Amino acid sequence: MVALPESARSVLESAALGHLVTLEPDGRPQVSLVWVGLDGDEEVVAAHLPEHRKIRNMRRDPRVVLSIEAGSRNSMGLDEYVVIHGRARITEGGAPELLQRLAHVYLGPDVKFPPMDDPPPGYITHIAVERIGGVGHWAG
Repeated sequence: MVALPESARSVLESAALGHLVTLEPDGRPQVSLVWVGLDGDEEVVAAHLPEHRKIRNMRRDPRVVLSIEAGSRNSMGLDEYVVIHGRARITEGGAPELLQRLAHVYLGPDVKFPPMDDPPPGYITHIAVERIGGVGHWAG
């Protein structure tokens, strides 16, 4: 696992949407927009209520790529973005609690999310970072 530099951590803790790429059974990429956050020092997390295609894809093949726009430009005028290559691990349960925590970042401090009584336990994606790229201070 690769340690996340503070500059990449700040992007992952912002309200920028992640573009999560998983692999279909035939190898084609499948892309989903996801809310992301951090769990501890090195894992990126996302929550999902239903068992979407991306969950089934990651169970079958844990290789993923996550890209996130940083909302800044470098000295050459290029938009900065983080690209994380890693391996996903799916755990069952805990999705409503993680979604509520992330909703405070993405939607605001007073939001209740998911907006339903008794949501399903869902799934959490844990991404172990293997490589970091993109355009920004985090890209070696």
